[in-house]
Formats: sequence, structure tokens, C-alpha cells
Amino acid sequence: MQASTDKTEVPDSGRTKKEKFQRSYRIFHYVERFKWKFLLSFIILVLSSLVFLVLLQLPGEAINVLQDKGRFDLSVQEIFMLLFGLLIVQAPLSFLRVRLQAEVSEKAMGALRKDLYGQILRLEVPFFESNRVGELSSRITNDITQIQSVFALTLAEFLRQSIILLGAIVYIFFTMSKLALISLAIFPVVVIAAMFFGRYIRKMTKARQEQLAASNVIVEESLQSITTVKAYTNEEFELDRYARSIDETVRISLKTASARGLFSAFIVTVMFGALFYIVYRATLLVQSGDLPVGDLFSFVIFVALIGGSIASLGSFYTEIVSALGASDRVVDILESEEVEAIPNPALPNSTAPATTHKKSKFHGDIVYRNVRFNYPTRPDVEVLKSISLEVRQGQKVALVGASGSGKSTIVKLLLRFYPLTSGQISVDGRDVNEFDLHDFREQLALVPQEVMLFGGTIRENIAYGSLNASEELIREAAHKANALDFIDKFPEGFDTVVGDRGIQLSGGQRQRVAIARAILKDPAILLLDEATSSLDAESERVVQEALNRLMEGRTSIIIAHRLATIREVDCIYVIENGRIVESGTHDELSAIPGGGYSALARLQFEPIAE
Repeated sequence: MQASTDKTEVPDSGRTKKEKFQRSYRIFHYVERFKWKFLLSFIILVLSSLVFLVLLQLPGEAINVLQDKGRFDLSVQEIFMLLFGLLIVQAPLSFLRVRLQAEVSEKAMGALRKDLYGQILRLEVPFFESNRVGELSSRITNDITQIQSVFALTLAEFLRQSIILLGAIVYIFFTMSKLALISLAIFPVVVIAAMFFGRYIRKMTKARQEQLAASNVIVEESLQSITTVKAYTNEEFELDRYARSIDETVRISLKTASARGLFSAFIVTVMFGALFYIVYRATLLVQSGDLPVGDLFSFVIFVALIGGSIASLGSFYTEIVSALGASDRVVDILESEEVEAIPNPALPNSTAPATTHKKSKFHGDIVYRNVRFNYPTRPDVEVLKSISLEVRQGQKVALVGASGSGKSTIVKLLLRFYPLTSGQISVDGRDVNEFDLHDFREQLALVPQEVMLFGGTIRENIAYGSLNASEELIREAAHKANALDFIDKFPEGFDTVVGDRGIQLSGGQRQRVAIARAILKDPAILLLDEATSSLDAESERVVQEALNRLMEGRTSIIIAHRLATIREVDCIYVIENGRIVESGTHDELSAIPGGGYSALARLQFEPIAE
């Protein structure tokens, strides 16, 4: 556990905004499915914005009519009837626009979420070793929510404010040209200042978000390891670690607030100072008879609109740029080349390589030939060094050795979690890479040491081995796994919810549920990764009985630390530093004087002298 409070660094892709815009077009493919509704919503937006501009002009025109200076041949009653008529038209237009944009954004982003999750599920194991699960989860939730807000609101409001800004400028320029020139001379100063302050505030806001993310990591780590925290009485340490991170967040937030305060003070002083000056000039024009009072009223409203639009456009532009960064990260995953050979039909360029052989039931003959392997995240460390071994159909083979010797890696390579550095693994005489990956893994089952159950019911967790299994088959699998006794004792039986990661069940119960799942899958090849090493003696006995029943008639590879569980296997391979140093049966290896296995056997089987 790291005591540092350094903020989490979010790597920048290094792409320009133009490049991000080009990559973000990939996201627009999802909106294109609803392009006519999307286009219709923007047509309605343009109409409603123009109606809005007309609405704001009418009260000023009514004042001019009262002074007999109206531009149009309309009475005050007719003007207000027109105003209320336009309001009635505006209401359904606004409703329809919001409804259409919500429908497009929800459905488009829903499809994007499904495709992104499907792509993540198909990524290779090394990808997950170099990317935090929390970060990937954030791509599905936070990033897509940010993108969705742009399609649902920001783009529409950006266009709306642009139309209002342009329309207001055109109106005052053609109706009040003298005042327009004064306004247009002042507003660029405000815009430049707003851009300067906005860039600084965005930078500080990003720093705050990164620091807050680092604080959240501390909370996540400590809560996930709460039993360790309490066992070592490090509550105060964790609280101090979190407090220091929060204090840094507060410091950055206050610095950001100071910048916002200065910006607000500047805007109030300059914007309102400019507005009052313009009103002063307009009052002089009214006094001289060059400007009707109604036009002055309209002018003040439209100048306020221009100021509000400029401020809004800056904010919306920031949101769009942030969404570009989010879409860039999403596209990185969608276009990732670290994908297993399992096609994602939702993605246009996702296809599996052609397979040489169609799906067929394995006999279970496994051969490793001169297999060498380096983990992609540690290319300088050779984990397996020319491993060669054979497992014949129906045989039980055990792998023993110290932690870090390469036992689990041998199993992971059979599951095709990683590509080999060199050598070959074959099943039934065929290179494993010739099989369709999905069909290949369907014929293997893994029972790990640390069983992680899903948060649903016992029935759902067992049925995960065969999703269409009948109730009878699920119950039979539970019986063979020695799980039926404890399941039937629960008031809700198979409908018992196991809790997050199976926390409501004991270690032995979780193992038996995992074994029932493997039995239901009915694999040709069984992989047991220290499946009983963390259990007490009674639980181990019950689980071992279930495992023995599961291994009947199947090719099995067993990783074991407790040699008592592998005395009856057909062959034992002793692994040291990525090499096979001994092989044979329990009796043969125990008889080798000075051998690695015999040393382990003496440690575990011979009583300790008092």
C-alpha cells in the first residue's frame, strides 16, 4: 500500500484538437443511425431560436407604437396577440426538440455503451494488466455520460446561442448602427479576457479532478482491504493519507475559486461598465430624438443576450473540448488491437481469423513443446524456459514447485490468455491457435484458488457453467460437488443471494459452487489451480471428494502445494525457475535422494521432531 498522496496522472494522448475531432467522428457513427431525427431536432432548434428573437423584439415595438413610432402597421393589441401566438408555437417546438434529442442521445449512447463493454470483454488479458478496472469502468460511465451530455444538450445549446448571438448582432447593427459599433468595439476585449481566464480555470479544474480521483483511489483501496486495515489497526494511517489528499484537493479548489472570483469581478466590472456606458450613449440618442424609447428597450435586451451568449459559448466550448478528450479515450478502446480472436458483431472491423477446424469434442491429449514465455508487461523476465510436457487423455497431471516458479503460467498459456514467446502447445495433435478461441475455451474449465462468485443467486452462479441448463441438471451438479447439503439448509435454497463476490458464503462453500459450475460445463480438460490450499481440513476433505468426482474421465492439470492431494495422480512435474527439473509418480519422485520433490514430501509428511 502506498503512502504517497501524489495525484494520479492521466496520460494525454498527445493528439491535437483537430486529430481528436477526426477520431471523434467514430462516435458520430452511432448518431448517424438516427440522423433524420437528429437533423429534424436541429431544424426545430433553428426555428425556435428565430421565434425567440422575434419574441424579444415585440415588447420594444409595442413601446414604439405607444409613441407613434412603430415600424410596422400593428396596434399594441395585435403585437401582444402575435407575442402570445408565438409563445404557443414555441412551446411544442421546444418540447419536440428536447424529446428528439433525448431519444437520439439515449439510444445512440446506449448502443455505444453496449459496444464498448463488448469490446472490453474481448480484450486480451495483458490489456487488463496494464489498465485499472476502475479506469475502464470510468470509460463506460463517466466518459460516455460526458459525450451523451454533448449530444443531448451542449451541441444544441451551442448552436442555439450561436444563432441568438448572430441574430442579436444583426438586429442591433441594422436597427441601431451607432450603438452597434460601440458594442462591437467593447465585446472583443471581454471575449479575449474570458478566453484567458477560461483556459486557466480549465487547467485548475482538471488538476482538481485528478487530485480528487487520487483521493477516491485511497478510499477504494482501503475499503476493498478493510479487513487488512483493521487487522493491522491502520485506520488512523488511512484517514491521515486520505486527509492529506483531500487537503490538497481543497488547496487546488480554493486556488481555482480565486481565479473564478477574479474572472467574475472582471466580468461584472467590464461587462456592466460597458453596458452602462452603452445605455448612457443610448439615452443621449433618445434625448436627441435619434432613437425611439422602444428601440432602447430592445437594445438593452439584445445587448444582454449578446453578453450571455458569449459567456455561454465559452462554457459550451469547454464542454465540447472535454467531450473530445472523453471520446478519444473511448475510441482508443474501440480501436484497440489487443483483441482476442473472438468477433464482436457490433463492431464493423471486428472479425476472428479463419479457423482450420470446426468445433469438435476434445479427446484431451495435451502436449507442450519447448515453450518459452515472457509476460508482455515484463518482457525482460523469462518466466518459462523451454517447457516440454505431455498429458494423455484422461490422465491427471500435477504441477508442483515454489511460488513464482511458473506453474500458473503453464495453465494460463493453455487457456490462451497470452501468446507464446516461442514453442508450441497442441491439443489432440493440433496447435491450439488453430481452434476457434470461443469453441476452444468451451471445452476447458478452471477452478481457481480464490473463487470470485457473481453477486446473484447460487443457481445463477452454478448455471454460469451452462446458461441453458435445466433445474434438474443444476441440482445434479450441486449434488456431485457436495454442495447440495449446505444449499438445502438455506431458507431460500438455490435462490440464496451470495452477496458481492460471494461474501455470504464460506471459502469451502464458494469452492463447491465453483466445482458445481465446472461439472455443469462438462469440460474435456479440467484445470485446478490450488483449489483446496486455502481451506481448513474438513472443508478440504469435502471439496477434494467433489474434485475427485469432477476429474473422473477428464484430462486434468492440477497445481498443488499440498502433496497429499496429488499422491494418486499419473504424473507429477516439479517446476523450478521456469524449468521442469523432475517428473514421475509420487512414489518415484519420493525415492530420489536429494530431489526437490522428496524434500517437499519430507517437509509435509514427516512429523516435526520435538
